[in-house]
Amino acid sequence: MALLELHDISQAYGRHTVVDGLSFSLAPGAIACLLGPSGCGKTTVLRCIAGFEHLMAGEIRLAGDIVSGPQVHVPAEHRRIGMVFQDYALFPHLSVADNIGFGLREGRAQEREARVLELLSLVGLATEGRKYPHELSGGQQQRVALARALAPRPRLLLLDEPFSNLDVELRERLAIEVRNILRAEGTTAILVTHDQHEAFAMADEVGIMHEGRIQQWDAPYNLYHRPANRFVADFVGQGVFLPGQILDGGRIGIEIGTLSLTAHAAGGDWRTGQQVSVLLRPDDVIHDDASGLKAEVVAKAFRGAEFLYTLRLHSGAHLLSLVPSHHNHALGESIGIRLDVDHVVAFPAV
Repeated sequence: MALLELHDISQAYGRHTVVDGLSFSLAPGAIACLLGPSGCGKTTVLRCIAGFEHLMAGEIRLAGDIVSGPQVHVPAEHRRIGMVFQDYALFPHLSVADNIGFGLREGRAQEREARVLELLSLVGLATEGRKYPHELSGGQQQRVALARALAPRPRLLLLDEPFSNLDVELRERLAIEVRNILRAEGTTAILVTHDQHEAFAMADEVGIMHEGRIQQWDAPYNLYHRPANRFVADFVGQGVFLPGQILDGGRIGIEIGTLSLTAHAAGGDWRTGQQVSVLLRPDDVIHDDASGLKAEVVAKAFRGAEFLYTLRLHSGAHLLSLVPSHHNHALGESIGIRLDVDHVVAFPAV
């Protein structure tokens, strides 16, 4: 049985529909993410699950029981759902240990103290229990907020942009640490973010949201390599679209070569001669000095181990290519390239 089920839920503020017929389910122990641009409705979905808002339509079930629906609204405090907020919401006058133990009201004092010590160790703050929030770094404060939410052993944990106040380099590393903590606790969780690096580092499955709807619910690998529509293809990862044409024999012709239709690309029910847009990722375009196919370097971004080159073809169309950083080419230089496309992604031309 799914732990969490959302069936065709909708929510609106006045005449503005924010969530529009959204459905998904989550198995016990799974870590999921709602990923999308600002204003797509993802935080509203989280608030509806938590019980902070009444649904306009649809229903939400927890462990098979309806907690939100046309005639039902179980209050937030009775849902056994934990939540980690964007600003952590720690109590400045309480120590780290007291913050973590704040929601522990059941059981003997000795049991509550043991749970706090267990969580301090789990989040890597075993020696920081007597400190106060202002004495900790942002990453440490985030761990305290997580430990406090986990302390009562919620059946579901919701995380609303929990890393947005942290440095970019710290976000992905902390997302991996949080994932490991949730795994150790066996906690089912949903993360909301607009940062795909956080989403992919932490979640088993990701729902891409746009205008109140889920465009695709899938594993991160499939979102990148097998996007369901053009919005997902544009939102996830980097890439450019080149015009192409469906050829006979299950092929697509583009300016720089011919590609074989994969099962995903063939899902468009193509016909010979049809005009299409073909997605090429930076890892599809390989730098090859021996290749007779040339492209001009028009921009480059140094990333340590590699450069992200922006290349211009003879037609004026641009490509992206990831190239090892010892290949340091100048702007305006022509370099050899070749295609190595394992997953052909194409959509009807617009």
